[in-house]
Amino acid sequence: MRYKIVIDSCGELIERWKEDPAIERASLTLTVDEEDIVDDESFDQAYFLKRVAESPNCPKSSCPSPERYMEAYDCGADHVYAVTLSSELSGSYNSAVLGRNLLLESQPEKKIHIFNSRSASVGETLIALKIEECENKNMEFEDIVREVEAYIESQNTYFVLESLETLRKNGRLSNLKAFVATALKIKPVMGATPEGTIIQLDQARGINKALMKMVDYIVERSADSADRTLGISHCNCRERAEIVKDAIIKRIPVKDVVLLDTAGVSSMYANDGGIIVVI
Repeated sequence: MRYKIVIDSCGELIERWKEDPAIERASLTLTVDEEDIVDDESFDQAYFLKRVAESPNCPKSSCPSPERYMEAYDCGADHVYAVTLSSELSGSYNSAVLGRNLLLESQPEKKIHIFNSRSASVGETLIALKIEECENKNMEFEDIVREVEAYIESQNTYFVLESLETLRKNGRLSNLKAFVATALKIKPVMGATPEGTIIQLDQARGINKALMKMVDYIVERSADSADRTLGISHCNCRERAEIVKDAIIKRIPVKDVVLLDTAGVSSMYANDGGIIVVI
């Protein structure tokens, strides 16, 4: 096998990857109250969202262990890559690096690179697609690393949340602000910084206005869109995601579109009704 890509479970898998030996998921564990839910192929989004809605506490996540990553890297592939959730949001990147260092103690010649997505969700998916594209061109390992790191630098991540409850529960939004925002139906338009932290870009009254404001930001900041893949993930709201997709591609050309339902970690961040866009 020429290559293997290990994606932590914040990144969504496209359908054909689920049976592809070159793609492996490193699952995070989600905790709601005292219940642990593994973010793997058994993840039940409807059950998870119900548990989160019922709980007064903020759901938490724990990243894969370094040993889990080391096990995934220990394979017959010539080139091994990991793609992780932003290091500013999770310990998954650091765990992936430690796993690489552990394996290199016994296999120092192994070619392994860890990509900090500085994004999440479908942002990770697009990075894995870029790695796959480069490998299919038979590029050298070092050239692939350079090209994919440059691609990550150029990515932009945006999202709009239907519910502010997770932000309130984890302390990122005060109870008063959350109450006022909910009462006035104010929806934040969020984005990621180049470092991978979360910022608020704007806000609007009502989810539809917020989504269209997000589309405006995407259009304004996507000068080279014709050469790029548009990635959209949604938490239990495909129709809403289709509306966002159509609004974007009516205004700018794109090379391709990837539209996916959120996996577990992304569902925890986006909450029911959330939309994440990466381009």
